[in-house]
Amino acid sequence: MQIKEAVIERLLELCEQNQSNPNQLARWSGVPPSTLKSILYGKSKNPGIVTLKQLCDGLGISINDFFNTETFRSLEQEIK
Repeated sequence: MQIKEAVIERLLELCEQNQSNPNQLARWSGVPPSTLKSILYGKSKNPGIVTLKQLCDGLGISINDFFNTETFRSLEQEIK
């Protein structure tokens, strides 16, 4: 799995945990819905850390909490 897929997986997981959907998350975080959908549909190849921080703020978690999962800890090296 690459980091892009891990970010998508984590965002969807957090939406599910908060019983929300991407539109609600966009509203909570102040991120345009089109930006969030671009990330979730894989069109955004590199979601910025500022955007991810805004999404975390909307979810009420820290950026550390976002990345502190086994999925991120076990990512393979992307540069070979």
